[in-house]
Amino acid sequence: MPEYTILIENRPYKVELTKKEDEGIFKVRINDRSVEVKLENSEKGASSLTLEVAGKTYQIELEKLDARAPFALRVNNALFRAQLKEPPKKTVTSIPTLKAAVRVETRHRTAAAHGAVVAPMAGKIVAVKVKKGDTVKSGDVVCILEAMKMENEIAATKTGRVQEVNVAEGTPVNDGEVLILID
Repeated sequence: MPEYTILIENRPYKVELTKKEDEGIFKVRINDRSVEVKLENSEKGASSLTLEVAGKTYQIELEKLDARAPFALRVNNALFRAQLKEPPKKTVTSIPTLKAAVRVETRHRTAAAHGAVVAPMAGKIVAVKVKKGDTVKSGDVVCILEAMKMENEIAATKTGRVQEVNVAEGTPVNDGEVLILID
């Protein structure tokens, strides 16, 4: 099943497509919701199509698509910004080796010892609770990270003064990225 991630107005949607035997009928799974979709070419041309979902018809118009660039998506005359992420390459997943796990844990422990507050996982910062110059205690919440639809409180790793704030509300972050530096 091809799997794609599409960003619509910067909100990610995981989309899986399966073509059914009937012409133009697809089974579409969007995040955890499945629907059947009937796809027809529109009279307006190749960049326009008609979707029928659960008896409701939607007129879709697309501008030229580039897999790496944002594009305009018009649904029943409502305009949306969208971007198609490349489908993930099939990889064989394996259990992380003990050596890799130790390396990650050591990186986080070393960063914490030096006053760096690092992202424990990839996600998006939804709130920053401190600013440069603030005094914090070890364990104080300094920011909130949203990952997998959950909000995670990120705490200061030591007592001290905030030297750097490298993120703002809405900033996407990767695992291990330094968010805040405390001296």
